[in-house]
Amino acid sequence: MIDPLAVAAIVTVGVATVFVGARGLRIARTSADFLVATRAVPPLLNASAISGEYLSAASFLGIASLALSEGLGALWYAVGYLAGYLVLLAVIAAPLRRFGAYTIPDFAEGRLDSPRLRSVATGLVLLICGFYALPQLTGAGITLEDALGLPYWVGVVVLGGIVTVAIASGGMKSITLAQALQYWIKVVALLVPAVVLLAVLRHPALGSLRPDGAARFTRPTVVHVPGREVLVFARSTRVAVTGVLDGVRRHGAVLVTAGRHAVGAGTRIAFPAGPVPHLASRPALDGAAWTSPLVRIDGRSIHPLAATYGVITATFLGAIGLPHILVRFYTNRDGSSARRTTSLVLLLLSVFYLLPGIFAFLGRLEAPGLYVSGRTNGVVLVLPRLAAGGLGGEVLGALTAAGAFAAFLSTTSGLLIAMSGALSHDVLHRGPAAFRWSALGIGAAATACGLAAGGYAISVLVGWAFAIAASSFGPLLVLGIWWRGLT
Repeated sequence: MIDPLAVAAIVTVGVATVFVGARGLRIARTSADFLVATRAVPPLLNASAISGEYLSAASFLGIASLALSEGLGALWYAVGYLAGYLVLLAVIAAPLRRFGAYTIPDFAEGRLDSPRLRSVATGLVLLICGFYALPQLTGAGITLEDALGLPYWVGVVVLGGIVTVAIASGGMKSITLAQALQYWIKVVALLVPAVVLLAVLRHPALGSLRPDGAARFTRPTVVHVPGREVLVFARSTRVAVTGVLDGVRRHGAVLVTAGRHAVGAGTRIAFPAGPVPHLASRPALDGAAWTSPLVRIDGRSIHPLAATYGVITATFLGAIGLPHILVRFYTNRDGSSARRTTSLVLLLLSVFYLLPGIFAFLGRLEAPGLYVSGRTNGVVLVLPRLAAGGLGGEVLGALTAAGAFAAFLSTTSGLLIAMSGALSHDVLHRGPAAFRWSALGIGAAATACGLAAGGYAISVLVGWAFAIAASSFGPLLVLGIWWRGLT
């Protein structure tokens, strides 16, 4: 069912982005306007824009959903995303700005005097940003699917179209203000629902957080299972089924025995209060496993300490190697402005990353049906409606939907700028016209890939981008700036 409030919120964010992008037709003229906003963005505005660009689907939706499905150890992702900026502040921000390049391939060739390395760096920019763009498009499809009841492909096409038009219109100069505004939209979109839910849910049942406690329905709950799944019941349970269960179409009460049961796509199951069945593809997480501070992989404890250090290292180094973030430091006036910008970014991101853990915690207690449907990716979007209910729940749901769409818009905008700049400046060696055509081509290609990526988890796609960035541009920048012997 389409939610008019959510529609209005998402349309408002989208129209504002297109409007700001259209201004670029008047204010963006030169390559410097398109690529680095004429190197004249003040620190507070730039910090807000960087934060808006950095807080992607992985941050707005992915961290809370991963913590809900894998346990609180997944919050190490947020720590790594934030900690990378400490390295940027300490060793990269000011020297990178003083180098005076337009793009990372510019830096690679200028530092090591290698046109071949410039070509390799350009390919890596496209690869990293391409992997990072996919979860934004996937998240947009999920958001419009959950909030508005529209098909997955609509969200992907809408996001791709809006961002492509905005970037082709004015590049970095026109999108900076929009990204700064989108940061504040995202913070408000999580902060207000989190405060309201913590106030409304005064005495949540904490039984599922005991060491031996399983996820539980605290009240009778109806769950819609969108795809075919196999559920594992811990005990015999009487449920009401509308759809296909164990290959038989049913409509009414059924006594389901303990064990595995196949559920058809589109089936609705009404559960009584009690234990929550889990997907056969994922192990059930008791309270001890869910509250463990170590990272789990696909719900399983596989070398948990090594996995935790691996996540920290990949996110820590990956954050300093993301091309769409690095190019932002070229927009500062000078090296000291770059340092001030990075300090403000640390503050703004710290405020935001306090919030996803709250949604994961409340989702475990108040929305355990997401374990059954396999839609943990949507906990931030679904939880306010389920927990608050009524008009208040619809308003909060519309707010989180607007924040989610702002996250996709801001990050996708930065990614398309980085890819379009690399293609037009480092491959075509042309001016604003080449940038516009590059933006249109890359936007169309990214949208097509996003349509094919719907089956991948947001966190997996982001992990690929961070892993490549951590093992390529991360070492290049640190060593290239601080080790004279690098060849």
